[in-house]
Amino acid sequence: MVLQKVAEEGHLELTDTLIDDNNMSIKTSVTIDIRYQPMDGTGGMWSDGEFLDVPDDRDGMFAFETDSLLSGQSHGSGTSPGRSLQGSIPTFRKAGRGVFSAMKLGKAKSSKDDHKRGDEPAILEMEDLDKKAMRLAGMLEPDTISLASVTAVTTNVSNKRSKPDIKMEPSSGRPVDYQISITVIEARQLIGLNMDPVVCVEVGDDKKYTSMKESTNCPYYNEYFVFDFHVPPDVMFDKIIKLSVIHSKNLLRSGTLVGTFKMDVGTVYSQPEHQFYHKWAILSDPDDITAGCKGYVKCDIAVVGKGDNIKTPHKANETDEDDIEGNLLLPEGIPAERQWARFYVKIHRAEGLPKMNTSIMANVKKAFIGENRDLVDPYVQVQFSGQKGKTSVQKSSYEPIWNEQVIFTELFPPLCKRIKVQIRDSDKVNDVAIGTHFIDLRKISNDGDKGFLPTLGPAWVNMYGSTRQYTLMDEHQDLNDGLGEGVSFRARLLISVAVEILDTTSPEIICSTDVQVEPVSNISESATGKMEEFFLFGSFLEATMIDRKIGDKPISFEITIGNYGNHIDGVSKSSSVKKKKKEGEDQEEENELIQNSSEDEADEDADLTSVSSTPPMKPFITDRNYFHLPYFEKKPCVYIKSWWQDQRRRLYNSNMMDKIADKLEEGLNDVQEVIKTEKAFPERRLRGVLEELSIGCSRYVTLANKDVNLAGRTKLDRERLKSCMREMDSMGQQAKQIRTQVKKNTVKEKLKLAQNFLQRLRFLADEPQHSIPDVFIWMMSNNKRIAYARIPSKDILYSVVDEETGKDCGKVKAVFLKLPGKKGFGPAGWTVQAKLELYLWLGLNKSRKNFLHGLPNGFEEIRATKMGHGLPPVTLVYDMKQVFQLRAHMYQARSLFAADSSGLSDPFARVFFSSQSQVTEVLNETLCPTWDQLLVFDDVELFGEATELRDDPPIIVVEFYDQDTVGKAEFIGRTFAKPIIKMRDEPYGPPRFPPQLEYYQIYRGNSIAGELLAAFELLQIPFDAEEIRRALIAVHDFAVPQIKVGQGGRADLPPLEGPTDSERGPILPVPLGIRPVLSRYRIEVLFWGLRDLKRINLAQVDRPRVDIECAGRGVQSALIQNYKKNPNFSTLVKWFEVDLPENELLHPPLNIRVVDCRAFGRYILVGSHAVSTLRHFIYSPPDKSCNNWATAAKLMNGYMVLTNGCSQARSSPSLSSRTFSRPAGDVSVSLEAEPPIRKMDTVVKLDANEDESDKEKKKKKKKKKGGAEEEEETDERVLDWWSKYFASIETLKENLRSQEAAQAEAEEREDLEIAAEAADIRPDDLHLKGSKMKERFKEKKSSKQKRSQAADGSEKRPPKARVDELVVYNRELESEYGNFEDWLHTFNLYRGKAGDDDEHALDDDRIVGRFKGSLCMYKVPLSQEITREAGYDPNMGMFQSIPHNDPIHVLVRVYVVRATDLHPADINGKADPYVVIKLGKSEVKDKENYISKQLNPVFGKSFDIEATFPMESMLTVSVYDWDLVGTDDLIGETKIDLENRFYSKFRATCGIASNYSMHGYNIWRDPMKPSQILAKLCKEGKIDGPHYGPGGKVKVANRIFTGATEIEDENGLKKQTEEHLALSVLNHWEEIPRVGCKLVPEHVETRPLLNPDKPGIEQGRLEMWVDMFPMDMPAPGPAIDISPRKPKSFELRVIIWNTDDVILEDDAFLTGEKMSDIYVRGWLKGQQEDKQDTDVHYHSLTGEGNFNWRFVFPFDYLVAEEKIIISKKESMFSWDETEYKIPPRLTMQVWDADHFSADDFLGAIELDLNRFPRGAKTAKQCNLDMIRNEQELPTISIFKQKRVKGWWPFVARDENDEMELTGKVEAELHLVTAEEAEKSPVGLGRNEPDPLEKPNRPDTSLMWFLGPLKSLRYFIWHNYRWLILKALGLILLLLMLGLFLYSIPGYLVKKILGA
Repeated sequence: MVLQKVAEEGHLELTDTLIDDNNMSIKTSVTIDIRYQPMDGTGGMWSDGEFLDVPDDRDGMFAFETDSLLSGQSHGSGTSPGRSLQGSIPTFRKAGRGVFSAMKLGKAKSSKDDHKRGDEPAILEMEDLDKKAMRLAGMLEPDTISLASVTAVTTNVSNKRSKPDIKMEPSSGRPVDYQISITVIEARQLIGLNMDPVVCVEVGDDKKYTSMKESTNCPYYNEYFVFDFHVPPDVMFDKIIKLSVIHSKNLLRSGTLVGTFKMDVGTVYSQPEHQFYHKWAILSDPDDITAGCKGYVKCDIAVVGKGDNIKTPHKANETDEDDIEGNLLLPEGIPAERQWARFYVKIHRAEGLPKMNTSIMANVKKAFIGENRDLVDPYVQVQFSGQKGKTSVQKSSYEPIWNEQVIFTELFPPLCKRIKVQIRDSDKVNDVAIGTHFIDLRKISNDGDKGFLPTLGPAWVNMYGSTRQYTLMDEHQDLNDGLGEGVSFRARLLISVAVEILDTTSPEIICSTDVQVEPVSNISESATGKMEEFFLFGSFLEATMIDRKIGDKPISFEITIGNYGNHIDGVSKSSSVKKKKKEGEDQEEENELIQNSSEDEADEDADLTSVSSTPPMKPFITDRNYFHLPYFEKKPCVYIKSWWQDQRRRLYNSNMMDKIADKLEEGLNDVQEVIKTEKAFPERRLRGVLEELSIGCSRYVTLANKDVNLAGRTKLDRERLKSCMREMDSMGQQAKQIRTQVKKNTVKEKLKLAQNFLQRLRFLADEPQHSIPDVFIWMMSNNKRIAYARIPSKDILYSVVDEETGKDCGKVKAVFLKLPGKKGFGPAGWTVQAKLELYLWLGLNKSRKNFLHGLPNGFEEIRATKMGHGLPPVTLVYDMKQVFQLRAHMYQARSLFAADSSGLSDPFARVFFSSQSQVTEVLNETLCPTWDQLLVFDDVELFGEATELRDDPPIIVVEFYDQDTVGKAEFIGRTFAKPIIKMRDEPYGPPRFPPQLEYYQIYRGNSIAGELLAAFELLQIPFDAEEIRRALIAVHDFAVPQIKVGQGGRADLPPLEGPTDSERGPILPVPLGIRPVLSRYRIEVLFWGLRDLKRINLAQVDRPRVDIECAGRGVQSALIQNYKKNPNFSTLVKWFEVDLPENELLHPPLNIRVVDCRAFGRYILVGSHAVSTLRHFIYSPPDKSCNNWATAAKLMNGYMVLTNGCSQARSSPSLSSRTFSRPAGDVSVSLEAEPPIRKMDTVVKLDANEDESDKEKKKKKKKKKGGAEEEEETDERVLDWWSKYFASIETLKENLRSQEAAQAEAEEREDLEIAAEAADIRPDDLHLKGSKMKERFKEKKSSKQKRSQAADGSEKRPPKARVDELVVYNRELESEYGNFEDWLHTFNLYRGKAGDDDEHALDDDRIVGRFKGSLCMYKVPLSQEITREAGYDPNMGMFQSIPHNDPIHVLVRVYVVRATDLHPADINGKADPYVVIKLGKSEVKDKENYISKQLNPVFGKSFDIEATFPMESMLTVSVYDWDLVGTDDLIGETKIDLENRFYSKFRATCGIASNYSMHGYNIWRDPMKPSQILAKLCKEGKIDGPHYGPGGKVKVANRIFTGATEIEDENGLKKQTEEHLALSVLNHWEEIPRVGCKLVPEHVETRPLLNPDKPGIEQGRLEMWVDMFPMDMPAPGPAIDISPRKPKSFELRVIIWNTDDVILEDDAFLTGEKMSDIYVRGWLKGQQEDKQDTDVHYHSLTGEGNFNWRFVFPFDYLVAEEKIIISKKESMFSWDETEYKIPPRLTMQVWDADHFSADDFLGAIELDLNRFPRGAKTAKQCNLDMIRNEQELPTISIFKQKRVKGWWPFVARDENDEMELTGKVEAELHLVTAEEAEKSPVGLGRNEPDPLEKPNRPDTSLMWFLGPLKSLRYFIWHNYRWLILKALGLILLLLMLGLFLYSIPGYLVKKILGA
C-alpha cells in the first residue's frame, strides 16, 4: 500500500512513535521521508538528494563511536517542512568541522534521537545532553579550544556546498636538488673468458666509468660515484639508472658489452631509506634475450633529496653478503628470476589537436594550390625504460589515424614505473611536444596472486598543457612535456597497452631488445564506448578578490570541457571533414568541434546552443588589492553540450573510493588534532573512523557488485573492478580488526596503519583510463586568458546513486583561480587571482532535468529569449535575500612568517566576506601579534533560503600582510574560516554562542606560515515592518509564515561593547564571553649566556642584553658588559608575572629578543626568537604517588627542574618498569661476580638482568664457529682499541637484527592481548593475566631489547667474553640524549627575511646567534613544600642546584676515527681528505697527513685543544680535500656544542666504560675513578650512599648493586678495589630514583658532514668522539692510541707441483694430434702486475704437466678487516701513491703457450685465502663440486692453517655459460710472516735458496731443435708406425705398378714384332 503510494506520487512522509521494551510509547517519534525515482525519471524528482546524503544510515549501522560529541550540529532551527529530515538524522554530516569544533557544537543537541553506541551504555533518559557531551569530552573547561584546522574550515554541514582547496601553489614541476650516490663494489660470475671488465654507471645522460681490472671474472672495484641533479621530482624519478659491464674498454676501442641492468630512480627512492645497500644487480644482455644471467654487480645505490638523511648501515667487515641470491638488487616482492616480456603500446588515433603552425603560410598555400591544410604534423613518441619508439608522422591532420604499435622488450616485472606517451609535432627545425601522458604501470596491473598483467584500453587518454593559441615561443612549453599542471586541453589519444611474457626457449624469437614499430588493425568505433551527449551547467554566484593588476577592462569567465566551449582557440576544423561528410554519420559530431562556434547559431540536431562564457562586466573596487564583479541578485549561467564516449562507470568507481578516502582523511586529521591538543579519548574517535571505513568499504563492495558483468568494457575495467573490490573488502576487514586493537597506548601506531589505508585508497581511486576531459574555468579580460582553475570532471559528474556522484556535483564550491604554468610558482602564485562561488553540474543530457537542484533556493530562471522553454537559464535572479552582520573576532596570530630584514614583521590582517573587506590595525615588529580586535561587517547580503544559509554559509578568507613604510604591503599568508550563524529566531546563548576562539592554519603557497586564533559569527539582522510588507509583495508564491517578525532593526543582535581602550581609538576589542579566561602565572627565566652573535651593520655586538616578553609583560636580563671577554650573564634567574589564559593551548608565544646597547642610549635589535609553545616549560607540582620517594617536580616534556623527583629526561631510556613495580625499600640488583663485558649499542639499553644478552652471545658464538668451540683465547697483547671497535660494530649489527625480532615478538604479544580482550575475560582476570604482559610490553616499547623471562636466568653463563666493547652510535650523540637540553636550552636567534623556498633549509642563514637559558612557568600561589625544602635558594627559584656560569678552562680531546662515503672532490672521482679542527681561536690542521685518493679514509687521530667555556664552546670538525695547486676545498663539516655536553647531567664529558681496568687496551680514561664519580653524583643529587658492604655489594639510595671486588694490575697481582662496584652503579644510574638518568657510555658517534653550499644533503659521515677534562681537576692520562692498524707483512709461497686433465688446445704440427703447451700463471688478486708464470711444459698429450715451480707473493695484510693493502700510482701523472684495500684472493690460471699467436686461456681458479675449500687428496677426487657447492663445503683459512697442500680444479665457461672442468692443479700454499721469510728465504721458480728438483717430464716435451731427429722418431714412430708401414707397402705397390705401366708398351711391341 505504502509502496504503491510512493510509486505513484514519488514522495511520502511517514511519522511514527517509537515504543520501548514494554510496548509503551516513548516521547521520541521518527519521521521517514521516502522518495522514489525510477531510472527513466518518470516519477517525482529527487529533491537535492537529501535521502542520499546520509547513505550509511540505510545499512542501519551508522555506528559512530563519538556520536554524542559530534552529531549535533543543531539543525532543528527553522527548517522548512520539506527539509525536516536534515535535523533528525544523527549523523556527523561530512564529518563536521574538525572534531573539536564539533565538540563545541555538539553541546547543543536539539534532537532527542541520540542513540549512543560504542563504549558506554546509552544512558539517555535522565541526563541532559549538554552534560553528556561535556562528560565525554573529558570534562572540557567551558574554555575549550579547537584547532580548527584545514578540515574544520572546509567541512560542511549541509549538502549545498563543497570544500574549497586550501593549498594554492602547484607543488609539482618545481626543480629540487637531488644527489644520487652509487658505489660499485665488485662483480662476480661474469660470463666470458679472461676478460678485462669495466663498469659503466649511467644516470639519465651522465656516464661514469670505473677503472679497468685485468683478466678476471670477478673484479673488485669499491668505487664511489656521485651524480647531482636539480630537476623537478617527476623528471628525476623517471630517469633510468643503468649499470653495464663492458669488456676491455680502452682509448682505442669501445669494448664489448657483457650485460646491463636498468632501474628507474623512482624505484630506488621508494625503497626504505631511499637506498639499496650491498645488493647484487643481475646483468642481462639486451642483444640476446635467450642468454640468461650474464653475471652480478654488487653495489649500493642511494637517492637523496633535500632534507632526506640516509642512514648507512654500519660499514665494517663485509662477510655475510656473499649470498648473492639472497641479496639481489630488486625491490620487495619482485621475483629473482625475471622473465623477458614484450610491452605493446598501440597508438590508434588522436583528435582535437591544436594548431602548431602560423596560418599565414597556410593562406598563401591555399591561394596558390587551393587546398586547405591542417596546421599540424603529428607523430607519437613512446618512452619506456630508457628506450624510445616513434610512430610515423601523419602530415597535416588534426585527427591523425596511425594504427601502429610500438614494441618494447624488457624484463618483467620492469623496474621502471612509467611509460611516457607524447604527441609531438614534426617540424623541420625542431619537434615540439603537443601533449604528454604518463602511464603508471602499477595502476594498470596487479601483482597479487589474483592479479593481472599490465593492460590498458583501448581507451582515450586526455592530454593537457599550455593554452591552445599558437605562438612561436610558448612560455608554458614545459606543461606540454608533462611538467606541472596543464592549463588547457590539448588533444586526446586512443591507445592500448598489452604485455606478453616471452618464452625465450622458442626458436623463432627475436633476440634483440631494440624497439620495433609495426602496423596494427583498426579498431571499431564502439570499442571505446557508446557516444553520449553530455550536458555541463555552471552558475557563477559570486566573483570576488579579483587581482587589481589585471586592470579595469570588462571581465568574463569561460568554461570549457575538451574543446567544447572554447571560442578563442579551441576550434581547429579538420579539412577532411568537408570531403567525407555523409548524412547519418554520427561520428562527425564528435570530430567536428565546431558546433559551439557562436552563441546564437543553433545546432543541426538539437534545441540547444552552448553558452560557454558569461557576459563581460566591469569590475567594482573592493579595496586596495582586489576588485569584485557585481553579481548581486543576478547570477550568470553557462552551459555546454558535448559528446563523449560513455565511460561514466570508471568515474563513478573513483568517486566512491574518493568519498571513502575523504571521510577517512577528515577523521584521521581529527584524531591527530585530538592527540596534538591532548584531548581525552583519541582512541574512541579513531575507532569511530575505522568503523566508518569498514562500513564504507562494505557499501562499496555491494554497489560495485552490480557492475561486475556490464558489457562493453576493456579488460582493465573488468580486472580493475575485481581487484578494487578485493582490496576494499580486505581493507574493510582489516579496519574492523584494527578497530578492536585500538587502545589508549596504541593509538599512534594504529593511526599510522590507518594512514596507509588512506594512501591505498587514493592510489586505487586514480583511474588510469580517462573518459571525459577535465573542466577548465578561465577568467578572460580583453580577450586574453588571465587565470584559470581546473576541475576534474569526475568531481562534478552526476549519478542517480549518491555515492557515485562527484563530490562537487550540484554544490556550490569556492574556487580560487591561479596563474598558469611557471607564473604560478613563488610569490606570484600566492596571490589569489580571483575567488569564485561556482555551481557546476555535469551529466548525460537525458538526465539533465534536475541540474538546478543543488542551487540555493529562491531564484527565478531567465532563459535566452528566442529559443523554446527546454533551454537552461542564462541568468538566475534571486528574490530571496537575507541580511546579516558578520563579526570577526581577531584575537591573535602566532609564528608568522618573517617578512622584514629585522627578522620580524609588521603584520595586519584583512578579512574578506562576500564583497566586503576590513582590516585590523598594524602591530609593529612582531611575529605574534595580539590584535584583540572585533571587525563588524554590516549589511552583508546573502541570497537564498535562510535555513540553507544557516547550514552552509560562504567561507571567509583572511589574508595577512606585512606593512612596509614604502611600497606595497607584502603578502604573508592566508587562511579560510566558516562563521557560526545565528538566525533571527534563535537565542544568542550557550552552547553555540558566544563562539569560541579557534586556531586556523595560515598557508603561504604550500608551506605553513603561522596560525590565527579567532572566532567568526554571522548574525541575521531582523526585519522591520516596512521590509516585511515589501517582502510579502515580492514573495507572492511562498508561504507567508516563513517570515518571522522581529522587534525591528538591530535591537535583536547582541549588543556591541564600545571601544574600551581610549588609546586605541575607535577599535573594538574582542568581547568578554569570547576572549579567554585569564589567570596569573609566574614565568622564571634562567639567563645563561649568548653565543656566536654575528656582526650587525658591520659593527661587533659588544654589550648585549636579552629582553623576554610574553603577553605584554616581560623582564630584561642583566647587561653583558663585554661580550668578547665573557658572554655569560651575571644574574642567572629573574622572573615576572603575567595574566595568561587558563587553557594551555591559548598561551601566547613568548618572545626572546637580543638588543645591543650602543652609546648615547641607542638600542639595536640583534635577533629574536619566538617560543611558540610554552607547554614544554610548564612546571607540574610534585607528584605524591611517586612510590614514596621524595617529591618530584617536572616540566611537561620531562626535563628536570628541581633535581629531586621521579621524572627523568625523555630521551633517556625508560626506567625499567620491573624495578618500579616493587615496593620501595632495599631493591637488590644482582650483577655477576665477574661482570661480563656487556654488549651495548645505540638502541639497546641493557637493564639490570643481563642473562639474555649473554645467551645471545653464546648462540652467536656457536653459530659462528660451526660448533667448534675450540677457538683459542685471544692474546691480551694483540688486542688494541680497534679490536674493541670492530667487536662493537658486530654487536651493533646483531642488535639491529634482534631489535627486529623483538618488534615481531611485541606484535605477537599485542595480538594475545587483543584476543584476550575479544574473549571477554572479566577485567579483573585480565588484570592479573595482563599486568605482567602489559608491563613487559611497555618495557619492550621503551628499550626494544629482546629480554628473557626470569626463568632463563638459571642457565649457566657462557665463558667470559673476549673483548670489552664500547657503544657505536650510528648518529650523533645529541640525538640520543635530547640535544643535552636537560636543563640548558638553546634558542636560535633569527634576523632577516625568511626564505621563500618551500624548505626551511634557508633558515640557517638567518641565524645570527644563540641564546642559552631556560624557562619555567607556574600558576602563582605555589605550594609551600618546595620552598621549605632543605637548601632551597630563593634567588634561584625553580632552578636549584645549577652550576655557576663563570668561565672555566677545559682540555678538549677530539678523537677522529674515520670518515665514510665522502663526496668526491677531485675530477677522478676521489678525494684527498684531511681533518681540520677549530675551537674558538685555536685551529689544528692535519694537512701534512692527508690520505691520498680515498673516500673512506681511516684517520685514527686524537687532537688536544685547550679552551675556555663559555667563550670557546663550539667545536667544528671539518674534512678538507688536499689539492696540490690552488686552495683546498671543504668536503663537509660538523659542529658540536661542547658547553651543553659539559654541563649536562648525562655527564657527556668522558664516556663511562663498561669495564674498569688499570692497563691494557681498555684502560680507564677519566682522571676521576668510578668511585669518585659515584660519590660526587650522590652528593650532588642529595642521595644516600654509596655504602660499600662486604661480599661485593654496594648500596645507593636503598638499592643494592653487586659486582666484582678484585682487579689485576700490570704485573698480574690481584688487589681489592671498589671500582667495579662503583662502575656497576654508574652503568645503571638510570635506575636510581629521582636523579637517575642514563650516563653517556664510552662510545663512538657518527656525525653527518654538511657543506654550506649544498644545504641539507649529507656529504659523508665522520666517526669520532670528544672527551673533556676541566683543568682544575687532576690531569688525564695520555690519549688512547687509535692510530690505524699497520698492516702486517706476510709472504705467500705457492708451489705448483703438477697439473692433470688439462684440456688439449693445439693440433700437432705434423700429425694433427691434440696437445697443449701448458703453463700456470698466478697472482694475488688485484696485483696483476706481480703475476708470475711457471715454465712451459711442452706438448703434453694427456693434459698432465709437471712443474715443481714456486711462486712467492709478499703482501701487506690487515687482519681485522681481512683486506690486503696495496699502494700504487694510478697513472704516470699521479703525484703520489693511492692506497687500495682489496680482499685476499689467490688466482691461478692455466694457459696454453703459443709461439706466434696470443696464448690461449684454458681455465682458472680463485681462492679466497680466508675461506677456501680444502684441496682434494688425489687428482681423481678433485672435481667441479668443489666450486659449485662452495657454500656447503667446510672451508679453511690460510691465516690459521699456515700450510695446505691438495688438488684444486680449473674451470672455464663454455658457450652456454655452463661451468666446465678444464684441468686440475696440485699446489701447496705456505704462509709465512715477513720475519720468518727473512730467516728462511726461498727462491723463485726452482732457484736457490731451497731449490726444488727438476720435474721428470716425458721426452716429448724436449725442445724440437735440441734433438729434432730423436723427437721426430719418437713422435712419428711411436704414434704412426702402422700407418708408416702401410704407406711404405702402398708406395712399393705403386712403384711396381708404375714400372709395369712404364715398361709394358715397349715390351708388348717387342713381343708383337717378335723381336
